Amino acid sequence: MEKTEKQKMLAGELYLSSDAEIAAERNVARRLLRMYNSTTEEQLEQREQILQELFSYLGSNAEILPPFYCDYGKNIYAGDKLFMGIGCVILDCNTVHIGDNVLCAPYVQIYTAYHPTDPEIRLSGGELAAPIRIGNNVWIGGGAIICPGVTIGDNTTIGAGSVVVKDIPANVVAVGNPCRVVREL
Repeated sequence: MEKTEKQKMLAGELYLSSDAEIAAERNVARRLLRMYNSTTEEQLEQREQILQELFSYLGSNAEILPPFYCDYGKNIYAGDKLFMGIGCVILDCNTVHIGDNVLCAPYVQIYTAYHPTDPEIRLSGGELAAPIRIGNNVWIGGGAIICPGVTIGDNTTIGAGSVVVKDIPANVVAVGNPCRVVREL
């Protein structure tokens, strides 16, 4: 049986994001995000309800400051005590697993999505996505970019403005573009 475009997307295979099923799921997320981003700081219960509907899993005591953006939401699995500062973006065309006690400063960008480097394939409209894993007790500094397929280990700090293009182990401080380990904890 042939895979659907969504199945291809989640398997890391070339897929068409213009597919009706995928587009419909994106539209649901956009509606929820529009509602979420228009809430006020007094509407904490409404914010939590929207996030619970948006994410596949969201642990307790999460705080995500609007505006927040994602593609689908349903591919995000986040643990307890997640904090995301204003302007964070998660392109969750594949799964994003975020551990407990993760702190994301403003404008952190988490991208599972990418495009083929071969221009002929890219012009066909096909896209790719690779999963991202962020461990427990991780701090990601402002403006950091987490690229497709990356794993960040537990207890790690990623410096502000870093571009994480490869796995970062547990218990380290890593900074730069490309992000590299500068100190072990």
